[in-house]
Amino acid sequence: MYITPEIKKELFKKHGKSESDTGSTEGQIALFTYRINHLTEHLKKNHKDFNTERSLVKLVGKRRGLLNYLIKKDILRYRAIIKELGLRK
Repeated sequence: MYITPEIKKELFKKHGKSESDTGSTEGQIALFTYRINHLTEHLKKNHKDFNTERSLVKLVGKRRGLLNYLIKKDILRYRAIIKELGLRK
């Protein structure tokens, strides 16, 4: 599998409150972003893989939902995570 427990711990430690806090919004957004980047690279090589394409679209929607929640809850945390992950130009 492409996401090892070490990678997950590192993502949650860097973007969440701690490496064991897997439910934080920022941690989930970071994890989804990592998965989206991986699936995007996979689809560049395998452009006919429609199941992966569907999974990618669902992940983008989930991340968008979390980002919308974060905008409503705390705009400063939203701006910080956007800048940190480089989601906007």
